[in-house]
Amino acid sequence: MNDFLTIIGAGLAGAEAAWQAAERGIKVVLYEMRPVVRNPVHKTENCAELVCSNSLGGNQPHSAPFILKEELRSFNSLIIASGDKTSVPAGSALAVDRDLFSQEVTEKLSNHSNITLKREEVTEIPQEGPVIIATGPLTSPKLSEQISKLISQEYLYFYDALSPIVNADSIDYDKVFFASRYDKGDADYLNCPMNAEQYYSFIRELKAAEKVEFASFEKPVYFEGCMPIEVLADRGDQTLAFGPLKPVGLPDPKTGEIAYAVVQLRHENRDSSAYNLVGFQTKLTYPEQKRIFSMIPGLENAEFFRLGAIHRNTFINSPSLLNKRLELKSRPGTYFAGQITGVEGYVESCAMGLLASLSAVAQIMGRPYNPPPADTALGALINYLTASRSKGFQPMNINFGLFWVEDMKIRDKKMRNQKISINAINKIHQWKDGLSSFAHS
Repeated sequence: MNDFLTIIGAGLAGAEAAWQAAERGIKVVLYEMRPVVRNPVHKTENCAELVCSNSLGGNQPHSAPFILKEELRSFNSLIIASGDKTSVPAGSALAVDRDLFSQEVTEKLSNHSNITLKREEVTEIPQEGPVIIATGPLTSPKLSEQISKLISQEYLYFYDALSPIVNADSIDYDKVFFASRYDKGDADYLNCPMNAEQYYSFIRELKAAEKVEFASFEKPVYFEGCMPIEVLADRGDQTLAFGPLKPVGLPDPKTGEIAYAVVQLRHENRDSSAYNLVGFQTKLTYPEQKRIFSMIPGLENAEFFRLGAIHRNTFINSPSLLNKRLELKSRPGTYFAGQITGVEGYVESCAMGLLASLSAVAQIMGRPYNPPPADTALGALINYLTASRSKGFQPMNINFGLFWVEDMKIRDKKMRNQKISINAINKIHQWKDGLSSFAHS
């Protein structure tokens, strides 16, 4: 067993894992294949580059995503601290300037005395642990083959999608308005209202539009929370009006009226020079995206900095493979972290990096380690990954459905969520204190 920690992949999970171990005095070798080997989605050489969305998820007090962030904050999470530092207005969500965010994370990792950042591709999994595999959904083909051999099974997969980004200067602001749903937080979202005629014309063209075809060997398997907009439209003409385009809670401040449907745009960066079309992940061809999205009021002459795309997201069958330490059952000392474990979302990936790191650090130091309590957000995710039925296992975001606690029986939703939140944060502090006492005993 080595007295240092090897981490493969410097995405959100790998970056967090490296930071947590280094902050506890452990020497870390962190591998990142970019820029030596590039992939079709990432555009920069920075660690923890965000590609799906600029949002780190909801931050509404006492919501499940809020609890997870607060638990991570209690551990001085590199990812959450960097997100807070580079945040942009987004109502009750934590959204960031993506470039500033990844630059901040990269700088912190590069300057840490206990971290050696190696820019090279790993094609063989080290025989001696501890090693954390945090290569995410874009694992290189060579390493993917090694992981498949290691776990003695094929990867599972689904398709994740990117939303278009529009130039703020090309928006017709006479046709749109700023607001957040139900006036929660500041008026941070740009809203494009549609009347019924505009909406159904948009739906008609969306359903008939040309799509990029999958390869003959590919079968589309989407994560429900990141469904391409044209797939939703195919489920029924009103699906979008009751989904990502729902107008509820968004009266036009000029008229007080609520539109038939509303397309929301979210800040893509701090200086508000670009906006992300919320919920507009798509596999439409580029010409069709430009044509159809220009039907949205206010976007008739929109200039797109980035159009939508689809990429394959890969994960392992964690319930059958991993124990509650995120350690491979068949090979102690080898850990998995991030989206590859079957969590969905940037913050969830970061959380698995933190837990895999704490587990590996305990192993290096010869200290006992038990997973976080099940009535915390971190514990709820670990339970989902390791105690779910392996058949039909699918990626999951943090949500209250994972919290199997007595307080779930409270009918008052606000009171229920508040009690779960307070309990979870108290429990995670107690768990953290327990880890600290072992480390210093």
